[in-house]
Amino acid sequence: MGVLSWILLGLIAGALARMVTPGKGPSGCIPTVVVGVVGALVGGFVATGLGAEDGVTGFNIWSLLVAVGGAVFLLVVFRVLRRD
Repeated sequence: MGVLSWILLGLIAGALARMVTPGKGPSGCIPTVVVGVVGALVGGFVATGLGAEDGVTGFNIWSLLVAVGGAVFLLVVFRVLRRD
């Protein structure tokens, strides 16, 4: 998967994760892409650890679901740690 594919997948996953997870969080295009790409890495690591054959393998539905799951997890952790 090329760099542009990772950025596009990150943008879509980050945007979907922000829609699913209500509340304040990092906003803007760049933070959304970062949350999505890092979420894809975290989700892929967790999916592989749980026995899935593939984590994030390309631009497909499975990879998008894994990336969104990881991004939602990151947003929840961010909001828990940021609570005052």
